[in-house]
Amino acid sequence: MGQGKYTAHIAVVASAVGLSLAVWGAAALMDNETAAGMGKAPSSQGPAGKPGQPERVRPQKVPESIAHAAEAGGSAVNITIDDGPDPRWTPQMLDILKENGVKAVFCMVGPMAKDHPDLVKRVVAEGHKLCDHTVSHDTTMDKKSVAYQKQQIFDAKKMIEDAAGGAEVEYYRAPGGAFTPDSRRLAAAAGMRPLGWNVDTKDFEQPGTASIVDTVKNELSNGPTILFHDGGGDRGQTVAALRQVLPWLKENGHTFSFPVRTAP
Repeated sequence: MGQGKYTAHIAVVASAVGLSLAVWGAAALMDNETAAGMGKAPSSQGPAGKPGQPERVRPQKVPESIAHAAEAGGSAVNITIDDGPDPRWTPQMLDILKENGVKAVFCMVGPMAKDHPDLVKRVVAEGHKLCDHTVSHDTTMDKKSVAYQKQQIFDAKKMIEDAAGGAEVEYYRAPGGAFTPDSRRLAAAAGMRPLGWNVDTKDFEQPGTASIVDTVKNELSNGPTILFHDGGGDRGQTVAALRQVLPWLKENGHTFSFPVRTAP
């Protein structure tokens, strides 16, 4: 082959290789963009073609507004249980929930979760959801600094996640409903939907089992999210009431759901 023909041949080959690499690069970019659009982490390669670690997936964006509605809509209700986990009362409530085939949201106080990781892991293993209920359960935290609110929320989140073995904390409930725009913003940015309630059973006041049950029946028209407690004191009345309330809800056509997270 002559020198001119040889040079031309090399140019054609180089051009073809360059075009192939460009097509491959575009396809790879499209694959990663498609994966990102589906909520998947893009693929990555380490040096010398070795597989690298996927990018850390950011927390799912959730609204800052306080959730009350049920994901399932209709006649579904949300069972939420605060202030634990407690080694005496939480296992009894978990047993009742399992007997009735009901899932709940457990709003945990950070140090309680840290002290009872076995209960946190059981909550997760049985299909319930986790909720951050701060470190100190300070019902006046809406009067405190943003730095204090941040510490209360994020330190509790880490305690709960560590106790759970890394399971996601999906909600944040301010103690006593002491939300602020800042606390809602901080929680939502970390992937935790602020969570309210519609029916306050007042079980923490120990008004009697019958009173707790009657409150649920009389106030359920307010909305689907029901508040109980498994910590912070003697919860024997709550256990007894929960044993009555769950079958009553079923008999009256109610199903069970989790509170909305990503919907407004």
